[in-house]
This record gives sequence, structure tokens and C-alpha cells, in this order.
Amino acid sequence: MSFNYKEILTTFMVLFAVIDIVGNIPIIIDLRKKAGHIQSGKASIIAGVIMIVFLFLGESILTLIGIDVHSFAVAGAFILFFIALEMILGITLYKQEDGAAMNASVFPLAFPLIAGPGSLTTLLSLKSEFHTGNIIIAIIINVIVIFVVLKTSSRIGRIIGQNGISIIRKVFGVVLLAIAVKLFTSNIKFLL
Repeated sequence: MSFNYKEILTTFMVLFAVIDIVGNIPIIIDLRKKAGHIQSGKASIIAGVIMIVFLFLGESILTLIGIDVHSFAVAGAFILFFIALEMILGITLYKQEDGAAMNASVFPLAFPLIAGPGSLTTLLSLKSEFHTGNIIIAIIINVIVIFVVLKTSSRIGRIIGQNGISIIRKVFGVVLLAIAVKLFTSNIKFLL
């Protein structure tokens, strides 16, 4: 296992941008109002476990249904591309379904808001580019950041304000767009 700080930082930034926990602060505040108490630790740990399990089992699941990692990485690049467009342009391409009154810490917060289709697809796409150990470290760092943001979401929302959240979303959207293009170009050659 080779620790590479550049890989860890890149993977952290990609996951941070895809999860978009700062951009989801308004949703989190709204969930707190609807559900009452949100267990920040439980939501963070469940999301982290889902991501790590998918990192290891996702490829086996793909093999079972006959899809190779490079095809999945190209598909993941498209998803990242559209998530980036949503962040940059402020549009909604993917509409989440309204869930029934359940434990908001698990559903919809841990899954699918944090560990959703975008982050799971991204993990397998990243796995084709980076060492698994570095990805796990990046997931753990993201889980810590997610926990801190969930714990302090109301305060962060007041401090940053709507304009600040919007600026952060756009900056990470541009970063994500560049990463989507890199993922696409580095994996498409294996399919051609």
C-alpha cells in the first residue's frame, strides 16, 4: 500500500465536491425542522460504511452483471459531469423523491444524500485511477468533515449565508467538471 498525499487530496476533493455537504446545508436544516433531531454521528458512520463497502464490493457486483470498471468509470464521468453542471449553473437535473417520515439520520441523509448514486459511482471511477488505501483515507476524512458540518450546520448556514454556499458550490462544480473530463479521457481509451 503506497500512501500518496496528492492522491488522498485529489480523492478527498472529488468526494467532497460530489457529496456537496456544504451545499446541502439548507436541506439538512430543513430535515432538522421536519424530523427534529438528526444523529450526526450515526448518519456520518452509516454513509462512510456504505461508501467503503461499495468500494470493495462494487466491482464484484459489476462483474456479476458483466460490466467492466472502465465502462463504469466512463458512466461515472458522465454523472460527475451532470452533477458539476447542476452545481455551476444552479439547475436541477436529478430530482430526489420525497421520503416518508423515517429516521432522517439514515434516510434520506446517510443514503442517498451523502452516500448516493453520485458518490458511489465516483468511488468506482476513482478506484480505476487511484490506490484503494488512499481512497479509504479520503473517505474517512470526508466522513469527519461531514460529521463536523452536520453538527454545526445551523451555525455554518448563518455564517456563510446563501451567497457563500452558492459560491462554494460553483467553485467545487468547476473542479468536479475538470475531474469528470479527466476520468472520461483516461478511461475511454480502454474501451476503444
